[in-house]
Amino acid sequence: MSTGAHDPIRAYIVNEFLAGEDAEDLTDDFDLIESTVVNSLGLVRLISWISETYHIPVDDIPLEPAAYRTLADIRGFVAQAAPASV
Repeated sequence: MSTGAHDPIRAYIVNEFLAGEDAEDLTDDFDLIESTVVNSLGLVRLISWISETYHIPVDDIPLEPAAYRTLADIRGFVAQAAPASV
C-alpha cells in the first residue's frame, strides 16, 4: 500500500474531510478520531468508500472507530482485507 503522494486513502481523507485546510500534519500516526477530522458520519462515509474502492464487503469491515484511528490503521486493514486482485 502506497504511503507517498499517490496514496488513495490519504487523498480521500484530505479531499473529503480537510478540503481547503492545511493537510501537512496528516501523518501516518495522526489520530483522525480524537482530532475530530473524522466524526461518526464521516466514519460511515469512510467505511462506504473503503468498501467500494477496495471491493471489501461491508459485512467484512469492522465498525469500531479504533480501526480507523490513523492512516496506518486504515492501510493495514485494507492490505489485510482487500482481495489480492486489487
